[in-house]
Amino acid sequence: MRKLIYAINITLDGCCDHTKMRPDEETYEYFIQLTRDAGALVYGRKTYELMVPYWPDIARDRSGGKQENDFADAFVAVGQMIVFSRSLEKAEGKNTSIVRGDLGETILKLKQQPGKNIMVGGVSIAIQLAELGLIDEFHFMVHPTIAGEGRRLLEGINPHQGLNLKLVSSKVFRSGCVALHYKRG
Repeated sequence: MRKLIYAINITLDGCCDHTKMRPDEETYEYFIQLTRDAGALVYGRKTYELMVPYWPDIARDRSGGKQENDFADAFVAVGQMIVFSRSLEKAEGKNTSIVRGDLGETILKLKQQPGKNIMVGGVSIAIQLAELGLIDEFHFMVHPTIAGEGRRLLEGINPHQGLNLKLVSSKVFRSGCVALHYKRG
């Protein structure tokens, strides 16, 4: 069965607003590897619209630095993108599909298909999947900054059976970022 992996950048105070952090070379490398190990990306509308067309444009025109270009290449190489949305009319890319159906049912079917990991990003979809107990691994990249405001990680989550996690690994980067890798316990 494929693993569903949730990966996100957060500040020390739990903010996951991407404008509050500046990824460095090591942070990019971490997320590049996670993305290369993914066969599918799962987003809600807001996260999808942050990622597309931004990363495909960088991959096409090579307008980023080395790490941004490498991440863009990994991003566009993922074979499947699923966007859960009730309002999005159309999506870019031949491998992108908009799903309006049951989130849990759709993810369970995806997990049963052969292939690489499924990676989920954003906040709202991840909260719903965590509440359903469908996320197998959590990757939190904690940045050494305090945002003071913004959307908080897993804010308002109400897991039905609790959400106990087991630390699998941690890595401290030169920048002071800490990568925390958890599995459901």
